[in-house]
Amino acid sequence: MTVYPKAKDPDLVGEYPGLVKSGGGFVWDEVLEYRVWRHPHDGAPDTEDGDHYYYAFATYEEALAYSQSNHGCEEPLALVLQEEYIDEPEPGKYVHVKERRLTEWPVDFLKRPIRTDKTIPDFFSPHAPSNRLDILRGLA
Repeated sequence: MTVYPKAKDPDLVGEYPGLVKSGGGFVWDEVLEYRVWRHPHDGAPDTEDGDHYYYAFATYEEALAYSQSNHGCEEPLALVLQEEYIDEPEPGKYVHVKERRLTEWPVDFLKRPIRTDKTIPDFFSPHAPSNRLDILRGLA
Protein backbone atom coordinates (compact mmCIF):
# COMPACT_ATOMS: atom_id res chain seq x y z
CA MET A 1 0.00 0.00 0.00
CA THR A 2 1.34 3.41 -0.95
CA VAL A 3 1.08 6.42 1.32
CA TYR A 4 1.37 8.94 -1.50
CA PRO A 5 -0.07 8.92 -5.03
CA LYS A 6 1.83 7.32 -7.88
CA ALA A 7 3.04 9.46 -10.77
CA LYS A 8 0.28 10.44 -13.18
CA ASP A 9 2.05 8.90 -16.20
CA PRO A 10 4.92 6.52 -15.37
CA ASP A 11 6.09 6.67 -19.01
CA LEU A 12 6.90 10.38 -18.59
CA VAL A 13 8.89 10.02 -15.36
CA GLY A 14 12.32 11.57 -15.94
CA GLU A 15 11.13 13.60 -18.94
CA TYR A 16 10.11 16.78 -17.08
CA PRO A 17 12.44 19.80 -16.88
CA GLY A 18 15.00 19.75 -14.12
CA LEU A 19 14.62 23.44 -13.34
CA VAL A 20 11.16 24.13 -11.92
CA LYS A 21 9.66 26.22 -9.13
CA SER A 22 10.27 25.17 -5.55
CA GLY A 23 7.42 24.90 -3.05
CA GLY A 24 4.48 27.21 -2.74
CA GLY A 25 1.07 27.45 -4.28
CA PHE A 26 -0.80 25.66 -1.47
CA VAL A 27 -2.74 23.29 -3.80
CA TRP A 28 -1.82 20.46 -6.15
CA ASP A 29 -3.45 18.73 -9.08
CA GLU A 30 -1.15 15.86 -10.07
CA VAL A 31 2.04 14.16 -8.96
CA LEU A 32 4.29 13.88 -11.99
CA GLU A 33 7.27 12.13 -10.38
CA TYR A 34 9.31 11.81 -7.21
CA ARG A 35 12.86 13.16 -7.31
CA VAL A 36 15.93 12.27 -5.30
CA TRP A 37 18.58 14.93 -5.61
CA ARG A 38 22.21 13.80 -5.29
CA HIS A 39 25.16 15.94 -4.21
CA PRO A 40 28.80 15.02 -4.94
CA HIS A 41 29.97 17.18 -2.01
CA ASP A 42 27.94 14.85 0.24
CA GLY A 43 29.30 11.62 -1.21
CA ALA A 44 27.29 11.04 -4.40
CA PRO A 45 29.28 9.97 -7.46
CA ASP A 46 30.48 13.02 -9.41
CA THR A 47 28.86 12.38 -12.78
CA GLU A 48 27.97 16.02 -13.58
CA ASP A 49 31.29 17.90 -13.14
CA GLY A 50 30.54 18.74 -9.50
CA ASP A 51 26.91 19.75 -10.05
CA HIS A 52 24.03 18.16 -8.21
CA TYR A 53 21.61 15.97 -10.14
CA TYR A 54 18.52 13.86 -9.52
CA TYR A 55 16.95 10.52 -10.30
CA ALA A 56 13.21 10.33 -10.91
CA PHE A 57 10.78 7.64 -9.75
CA ALA A 58 7.12 6.82 -10.30
CA THR A 59 6.42 6.07 -6.63
CA TYR A 60 7.42 7.59 -3.33
CA GLU A 61 8.43 4.16 -2.01
CA GLU A 62 10.96 3.65 -4.82
CA ALA A 63 12.39 7.13 -4.30
CA LEU A 64 12.63 6.68 -0.53
CA ALA A 65 14.36 3.29 -0.85
CA TYR A 66 16.87 4.78 -3.30
CA SER A 67 17.58 7.82 -1.10
CA GLN A 68 18.13 5.63 1.96
CA SER A 69 20.47 3.21 0.23
CA ASN A 70 22.79 5.66 -1.58
CA HIS A 71 25.26 8.29 -0.37
CA GLY A 72 24.78 11.98 -1.06
CA CYS A 73 21.01 11.84 -1.43
CA GLU A 74 18.33 14.21 -0.19
CA GLU A 75 14.93 13.03 0.99
CA PRO A 76 12.54 12.53 -1.96
CA LEU A 77 10.64 15.53 -3.32
CA ALA A 78 7.41 15.42 -5.30
CA LEU A 79 7.22 17.15 -8.66
CA VAL A 80 3.65 18.40 -8.80
CA LEU A 81 1.51 20.03 -11.44
CA GLN A 82 -0.56 23.01 -10.39
CA GLU A 83 -3.17 23.98 -12.98
CA GLU A 84 -3.87 27.05 -10.83
CA TYR A 85 -2.69 27.95 -7.36
CA ILE A 86 -2.71 30.40 -4.47
CA ASP A 87 0.25 32.74 -4.17
CA GLU A 88 1.16 34.51 -0.91
CA PRO A 89 3.35 37.45 -1.98
CA GLU A 90 3.38 38.72 1.60
CA PRO A 91 2.22 37.11 4.85
CA GLY A 92 -1.56 36.84 4.94
CA LYS A 93 -2.09 38.32 1.45
CA TYR A 94 -3.33 35.66 -0.97
CA VAL A 95 -3.70 35.86 -4.74
CA HIS A 96 -5.46 33.38 -7.04
CA VAL A 97 -3.10 32.63 -9.94
CA LYS A 98 -4.69 31.00 -12.98
CA GLU A 99 -1.51 29.73 -14.52
CA ARG A 100 -0.09 26.26 -14.94
CA ARG A 101 3.23 25.50 -13.26
CA LEU A 102 5.48 22.69 -12.13
CA THR A 103 7.00 22.83 -8.68
CA GLU A 104 8.94 20.57 -6.34
CA TRP A 105 7.29 20.02 -2.98
CA PRO A 106 8.25 18.28 0.23
CA VAL A 107 6.34 15.02 0.03
CA ASP A 108 4.46 15.74 3.26
CA PHE A 109 2.60 18.54 1.45
CA LEU A 110 0.76 15.78 -0.46
CA LYS A 111 -1.14 15.03 2.73
CA ARG A 112 -3.22 18.07 1.81
CA PRO A 113 -6.24 17.07 -0.26
CA ILE A 114 -5.93 17.33 -4.02
CA ARG A 115 -7.43 20.53 -5.45
CA THR A 116 -11.06 20.32 -6.51
CA ASP A 117 -13.16 22.83 -8.44
CA LYS A 118 -14.30 24.25 -5.08
CA THR A 119 -10.99 24.45 -3.19
CA ILE A 120 -9.79 27.86 -4.38
CA PRO A 121 -13.24 29.52 -4.58
CA ASP A 122 -14.00 28.28 -1.05
CA PHE A 123 -10.65 29.65 0.14
CA PHE A 124 -11.47 33.13 -1.19
CA SER A 125 -15.15 33.05 -0.22
CA PRO A 126 -16.38 35.71 2.23
CA HIS A 127 -17.87 32.74 4.14
CA ALA A 128 -14.51 31.00 4.57
CA PRO A 129 -13.53 30.09 8.13
CA SER A 130 -11.32 32.56 10.00
CA ASN A 131 -8.36 30.27 9.31
CA ARG A 132 -8.70 29.85 5.53
CA LEU A 133 -5.77 27.44 5.52
CA ASP A 134 -8.05 24.84 7.14
CA ILE A 135 -9.76 24.54 3.75
CA LEU A 136 -6.47 23.56 2.15
CA ARG A 137 -5.71 21.13 4.95
CA GLY A 138 -9.05 19.39 4.47
CA LEU A 139 -10.26 20.48 7.91
CA ALA A 140 -13.08 22.81 6.80
